[in-house]
Amino acid sequence: MAPGDGIDWQGCGVNDASYVERTRAAYDVVAVDYEALLRDELDKSVWGRAVLGGFAELVTGPVVDVGCGPGRITGYLAGLGLEVSGIDLSPRMVAVAAERHPEIGFEVGSLFDIGREDDSLGGLVAWYSLVHTPPELLPRAFAEFHRVLRPGGRLAYAFKVGDGSKHPLTRGYGHDIDLDVYWYRTDVLAGLLVRAGFREALRIETAAEPHERQPQGYLVVTKED
Repeated sequence: MAPGDGIDWQGCGVNDASYVERTRAAYDVVAVDYEALLRDELDKSVWGRAVLGGFAELVTGPVVDVGCGPGRITGYLAGLGLEVSGIDLSPRMVAVAAERHPEIGFEVGSLFDIGREDDSLGGLVAWYSLVHTPPELLPRAFAEFHRVLRPGGRLAYAFKVGDGSKHPLTRGYGHDIDLDVYWYRTDVLAGLLVRAGFREALRIETAAEPHERQPQGYLVVTKED
């Protein structure tokens, strides 16, 4: 969502309106090609499937896939038996997800305003959905995750591992786009999550696979009781 869509962006930090609008515009443009190119990407990720499988075994209650894109992770979790829905900033991504997975509920939304009651969710998945989020806004996102999860609820978080630098992306999925991509050290993200009220349950950091440009990181955390 962008300013005017029901979210109070005042006091949020850096150029939030610009960041939100650029992200939404880019993913509206690439949605169809993104879905086609990444449809089978999880098949290449042994560790990604392991994290999602463990998360699915442990979580109870409804789950929201935040930044769900075309619903590839949402659909995978539904196949593991979870009660899952998805939200994404991009209306076009939501339309593609609904077409690919008509049995799952998808809606346009923001990771800063998930649109669920306090303490209402058993789980959240943020699968690379914070890679465009400026570092100043991560605490706000994690506070919203904490708000909607019930005590004992779990978050599965995947990200690109790096030194925290910004990598401008001007071409992707066959289109000209304008995005910043942030890489973060695992200990930095884990520390932010602990400060937000989570307890770390799992961390995995993998070397870059042949189809990847950099190491990948996975964190599973639990909301403190």
